Formats: sequence, C-alpha cells, structure tokens
Amino acid sequence: MVSPEVPAPYRRLDFNGPLSGERAGRLIRSLGPLAGCRVVDLGCGWAELLLRTLEAEPAATGAGVDLDTDLVARGRADAAARGLADRVELTVGDAAVWTGPPADAVFNVGAAHVWGGEPEAHTGNALAAVSRLLRPGGRLLFGECFWLREPTAAELSAMPVPPGQYRTLPDLVDLALAHGFRLLALCQASLDEWDDFESGHARRWEDWLGENPASPDASEVREKADSHLRARLHGMRETVGFAYLTLVRV
Repeated sequence: MVSPEVPAPYRRLDFNGPLSGERAGRLIRSLGPLAGCRVVDLGCGWAELLLRTLEAEPAATGAGVDLDTDLVARGRADAAARGLADRVELTVGDAAVWTGPPADAVFNVGAAHVWGGEPEAHTGNALAAVSRLLRPGGRLLFGECFWLREPTAAELSAMPVPPGQYRTLPDLVDLALAHGFRLLALCQASLDEWDDFESGHARRWEDWLGENPASPDASEVREKADSHLRARLHGMRETVGFAYLTLVRV
C-alpha cells in the first residue's frame, strides 16, 4: 500500500509536548536571570520554548539543533517573523554530537532518547551528556516522562513503551542529582495539558479522514488513529506523567 500523505503531526500544536503557555512562562522564569546568556536547545523541534525564552530576555542568544528538517524550517520561519533571527541559530543535525563552548543554559525536553542506548538508559545518558555541555552553575531545563503509578499488564500492552523506560518521579529526581545537579524547581504537566497535546497530535488523522473519505489509504490512516487513541486511553492517560526539572550543575 502506498504510504498515505497525512499532514504533519505538529501543525495544531504550540509545543511538541504537554505544555501550556502559562507553564512555559513559569519554566523560563525558573531558570533565573538570562541576560547575556547563551541558551542551547538539544532536540529543539521548531524551538518554540527557546524562542519564547529569547523574547522574555532580549539580551540572551540561542542555538537549537534537531534532525527534522521540516521542524527546523518552521522554527526558522517563526524566528524571522518574530524578529529573533539575528539572536538564534537553528541547525539540522544530531543533537547527540553537538559541540560548542560551555552553555549557560540547556533545554532537553522530551528528547532524552537523542543519546540512544537501551530505553531504560536514555535518561541517564542524556543527563551525563548535557552535564558535560554546561558550565559550572549552568542551568538545565529537563523534561521527561515518569510513571504516575505502576501500569498493569493490560495497560503496558496497550502502549508502545518498554516497562523499564520510565521511573517514578522521586527516582527521576534522584537520577538527576546523581549526575551532578541540584534541583531548583519541579513541576509536572496537568491532565489538561496532556489532553490538549494528545488531541492536537491526533487531530491530523481525523482531519485527513474527513477530507479523504474515499481514499484507498483511509483504512490505514483510521487504524493509525485508532492505535493512537487506544494507547492513550487504555494505557498512558492514567499511568504516564511528564515532569519539568529545573536543575543547576554543581
């Protein structure tokens, strides 16, 4: 079967994760003063959080890197439209091999997988790698999933998540501390933020089906949409949280 041409999954989203504009502002403020600082977003997508950070602090500069050419192109267009193009450099590339002078602040939000390894090692690999990129006293905004509670066998079978990939929230914080960080602030995405994100992500399938009801690809698209819904409702919605840790490197 020919792969169906479905719109990009992020066109209805402000952020590629469970994050409201209000929480984004609080996260930016949690980093402390950023005047004169260079902020690096590893796995930036279209870099919305980075751009909002530069809008909040006109004396900061930024860099972002992501493998997705289309998302980086969206970020560059957004930066130009908002008058930020001269203060941010968005690059298509592998964030795992990014090099540069020690950063004042680093974002790694929902992108721990960038450094590879077994799923249960993603978070530790990311924390170790980012620690090496930060100056002493530099700030890390780290976003990662965690288990709200231990999932049942049925819930695990409904979602595409290996059982060892996530940990509890206390264990997540302890892991960050063990990698040479201190915790400055902690919060977690609300259920409303999760629902807004998942609904925006899934809406593309429904839009496409409404516009292409007679397409020979409709059954394939419908199955993808239904699989996404099953994973969310029967697996992840009551078991997976998303934490935002503001950390300082010691």
